[in-house]
Amino acid sequence: MTSERANLTGDLCLLLLLSTLWGSSYTFIKIGVETIPPITLIAARTLIAGSLLFMLVKARGLSLPRDPTSWGRFLFQACLNSVIPFTLIAWAEQTTDAGLATILNSTSPIFTFLLTLLITRHEAVTGRKLFGVFAGLLGVCLIVGFEALEGIGQETWAQLAIVAATISYAGAAIFGKSFRGMDSMLPAAGSMICGAVLLIPVSLIVDRPWTLTPSSSSLAALLGLSVFSTALAFVIYFRLIQTLGSVGTTAQAYMRVPIGVGLGVFFLGETLMPMAWLGLVCVLAGVIAMTWPAQNRKIATTPSR
Repeated sequence: MTSERANLTGDLCLLLLLSTLWGSSYTFIKIGVETIPPITLIAARTLIAGSLLFMLVKARGLSLPRDPTSWGRFLFQACLNSVIPFTLIAWAEQTTDAGLATILNSTSPIFTFLLTLLITRHEAVTGRKLFGVFAGLLGVCLIVGFEALEGIGQETWAQLAIVAATISYAGAAIFGKSFRGMDSMLPAAGSMICGAVLLIPVSLIVDRPWTLTPSSSSLAALLGLSVFSTALAFVIYFRLIQTLGSVGTTAQAYMRVPIGVGLGVFFLGETLMPMAWLGLVCVLAGVIAMTWPAQNRKIATTPSR
């Protein structure tokens, strides 16, 4: 019994660490895009993380599939789970605070549920989930809509880009279920490698990274983003899926919101307007309602940051 309690305590500490790693990614991105263009930042992120995950795959004695069909699926997953959302969020954080990005991006369970209803229609519609959808969308409207009332500006478009990234994550969550039966580390590594293959040529053409002079803080943020918020976070996530299960691991979806906002306030000196605080409360209520486990029922999740 003592051993079981120790294991549970360790897993809960890992869950808090996972929430911190994914919550801190928005602060890392905010610092990174100060002197590194978004495409190059994300190209480097996927390259570093993909390389680390590939080494972990080899260290575990696994091997990536070699058939074109599997790599085609990895490529599609990369577009939904890294290339499109990572780049949109990095572009948006050039003008949007990391805290707001955290709040808006945390609504992925809500959009996953909505897309599931439209595509697979296997999710049961309950009063709690309907409340979660309403509360989450209300929170998004309070944050983005309030800005839009003062005129559609760059900040509004950036916030809408984060919402679009969140919808892309939702699509990745649905498509990610097709990898069931495959070791989770394989699609993680494969999709990151595909993301790097797609983004590096674009970075070379658009940003010409050899002409850039990134600051030491941006380079440190890139390293932290790649190693800790991507590669290490994936490893911890896969460990918790095996120990806490998919239901327990979903707790990070709402734990990372106050962590991400707090990091933005503490390290970047960000402040939230009253309407954004109200939106934060609505989003938190919606995400908790969407991810809180029903009794005797397990739900599958896929990572998104």
